[in-house]
Amino acid sequence: MRIIKKFYIFSLAFFSLFSFSTLLAQGKIEDYKRANSIDTLFKNKVFNTPDSFQWVNEKEFWYKNNSENTDEYLLVDAKLKSQKEAFDHIRLAGALSEVLDEEVKPTSIKISELNFTEDEQYLDFQNDSLKFRLNLSDYHLAVTGSVNKKEQEKRYWGDRREKEKKEPVPSSNGQYKAFIKNFNLFLVDKNSGEEEQLSFDGSKGFYYSPNIIWSPDSKKILAYKVKPRQEHKIYFVESSPEEQLQPKLQSRDYLKPGDELDFKSPQLFHVSEKKHIPIPSDLFASQYNLFNYKWFDDSSAFTFEYNQRGHQVYRILKVNAETGKVEVIIDETSPTFIDYSGKRYRYDVEGENEIIWASERDGYNHLYLYDAVTGKIKNQVTSGDWPVRKVLEIDDDKRQIYFTASGFDNDQDPYLIHYFRIDFDGRNLTRITSENGNHKVTFSPDHKYYVDQYSRVDLPPVTVLKQTGKKKPIMELQMADISALEKNNWKMPEVFTAKGRDGTTDIWGVIVRPTNFDPNKTYPIIEYIYAGPHSSFVPKEFHSQYSTLQPLAELGFIVVQIDGMGTSNRSKAFHDVCWQNLKDSGFPDRKLWIKAAAEKYPYMDDERVGIRGTSAGGQSAGAALVFNSDFYDVAVASCGCHDNRMDKIWWNEQWMGYPIGPHYAASSNIEHADKLKGNLMLIVGEVDDNVDPASTMQFADALIKANKDFELVVLPGESHTSGGEFGERKRRDFFVEHLLNVKPPSWDKIYQD
Repeated sequence: MRIIKKFYIFSLAFFSLFSFSTLLAQGKIEDYKRANSIDTLFKNKVFNTPDSFQWVNEKEFWYKNNSENTDEYLLVDAKLKSQKEAFDHIRLAGALSEVLDEEVKPTSIKISELNFTEDEQYLDFQNDSLKFRLNLSDYHLAVTGSVNKKEQEKRYWGDRREKEKKEPVPSSNGQYKAFIKNFNLFLVDKNSGEEEQLSFDGSKGFYYSPNIIWSPDSKKILAYKVKPRQEHKIYFVESSPEEQLQPKLQSRDYLKPGDELDFKSPQLFHVSEKKHIPIPSDLFASQYNLFNYKWFDDSSAFTFEYNQRGHQVYRILKVNAETGKVEVIIDETSPTFIDYSGKRYRYDVEGENEIIWASERDGYNHLYLYDAVTGKIKNQVTSGDWPVRKVLEIDDDKRQIYFTASGFDNDQDPYLIHYFRIDFDGRNLTRITSENGNHKVTFSPDHKYYVDQYSRVDLPPVTVLKQTGKKKPIMELQMADISALEKNNWKMPEVFTAKGRDGTTDIWGVIVRPTNFDPNKTYPIIEYIYAGPHSSFVPKEFHSQYSTLQPLAELGFIVVQIDGMGTSNRSKAFHDVCWQNLKDSGFPDRKLWIKAAAEKYPYMDDERVGIRGTSAGGQSAGAALVFNSDFYDVAVASCGCHDNRMDKIWWNEQWMGYPIGPHYAASSNIEHADKLKGNLMLIVGEVDDNVDPASTMQFADALIKANKDFELVVLPGESHTSGGEFGERKRRDFFVEHLLNVKPPSWDKIYQD
């Protein structure tokens, strides 16, 4: 069928001079230049789209608006239904210019942390690293302090921290300090200075962690021993370091699926008796991790969470503080996987022995209220054929939960975020947003009012003020203006749906066309893929341009993005498709979606289909030609994990499970490299410490041994990347050459202007 259709398209193009000439017009130097200019053409062309709202009190808030001619700070009174300038922009710009000794334009004042004093006579704010107070009567500006900007510590995911030396941990009453010495737990009395050893079973191979947790009554200590895991490092050579001529050898701690993990053993100590009570580990023996240790307020017990290796059992365990007896409070199980990394939620209700817990046990992600003492479910809080996406806030006094959810409406995109409130007992579900869009809500402190901004990829942002419990907005704050964008020939992305592999489930995606789109031309299709099971990825909010989609479209392609089965934020069954089967990547759904789009739009040529992706998307892009070459013709795979045994432990065991079995090899691009058909480009950073770059090199090695032709682009000094500027050039050229059958223009000519 593919051969017949290709012959038909070729014949049609050959006998139609117009069609033939327009086809040749794609992938030319003017298309490359337009692709390079997209960011400039569309940047700062959408106005009246504020993105931050700060409540001053229970009825007033301020926000910064990007109007066409100026940045303006506006103050809104929800009770009076009015908005005005928060201050005189000209006078404040003048005052700032004088104090900072540099020109500050009234149209581009950069300030943050605005706060009006109670009498509204003064305005406190921050400008970069300085704090100011402005007298609103005479615009006298005084510096009131400075801000120490601490750089956030960058922690590599594989770092080990258990053995770090930490300061002694004081008891709640201040009488004692507990600390680790010689791998054991010690205690020092603040008054006498006397030091006592509480544990004697610690050793280098099974040591006490410095993470010590005192009971609220200061009579007990929860500590835990750690039997350290195996070492597993990855190595790579940085060929071209900036500070020296010679290359550098780098290494990282990097556990991979199947590696041995730390074993943690909680231990209980009674301080006054100097008594050590070992805790039996039967209920948490096969550990992926233990964490989140919490004492009961009355010090009678503590809880911790146990994530079993393989992620099919997840428990909250309670330990009796007198006996050390362990009980199961919550026992979450799944025949596939428990999405602990994306959907885990626990909240201990203040002043009550209750836990709010998230689970997918009924087929969707929902909330449950547990008795923390007995472990019994009091009631299911939320229910329905839709998932809770995020718990925003819990009001212990009113026993209410504010949360977001999606998929509530059959006539809307099931990924669009909406806001809700519900009582602990599952009653009085209150829908806060309803318009067909992806919502962002900012509540007033008392939740009486809220700002609601919503949009879709095909709906510019609308910003309104509402009162909780009432559907009609109090006032419209801003309506996005895209007229300047449209003057630059911008094209609105299209939301498109088609049935998936089961014939009933809607698969959602977007179609992006070039700005010079001509329905009389024929366009190859390129799919941008990221099928990581940890989320969903098709954009849902309005943007002036999508950097991974639009520039590529300008070269003469239709670019699409799709969320197939196996990704998250739908039902558990939708998600479970990925289980021990990452090679699937939703391809059966993606193919049907693209075919349906091509049937509706004949200018989309589903006989010439390319695909590109990075990281997990790189694995999928490779899999498109290894396992799905019946449909995909060209692929560019960047920094891909081409065998899940070669990638980081947490991500891959979450979806592929433990222990390692034949299913890992079944999903490997490397193991099946001999099946590859089509044109493949591999891109990899030589110092990628996210996905081991050896994975790409092993794929390349397997392809060479299988006598397969492909391109390999290694980027000196680059880590985990889609390719940067050089990689983007190579990717564009590869698609132009192999999908358009056009020789790419010289880069010198593209960039000469």
